[in-house]
Amino acid sequence: MSVPEFTSDQITALLAAHPAWALAREGKAIARTFRFKDFSEAWGFMNRVALLAEAQDHHPEWFNVYNRVEVTLTTHDAGESGGLSARDAKLASTIDGIIGS
Repeated sequence: MSVPEFTSDQITALLAAHPAWALAREGKAIARTFRFKDFSEAWGFMNRVALLAEAQDHHPEWFNVYNRVEVTLTTHDAGESGGLSARDAKLASTIDGIIGS
């Protein structure tokens, strides 16, 4: 199922609403790195995100080393080769809510 890809104006609005996120993959994704006190806290964050992402049926790409979690959001079904969509905006809002920023 194809998902509408964000226009450049929608991407600008997304970044304005979520200033801690940065464009990645030539504008087809957004990314953010989180640092926690330790591995347990990082893992707990990942667990919370995983449950909420599953409920949204939209899953992050991520990488974890000890207290650092790198998260990339993109919609593989958007446009011809993937891109940003409302799904990414919603999940970024969810993640920002968990973190409190």
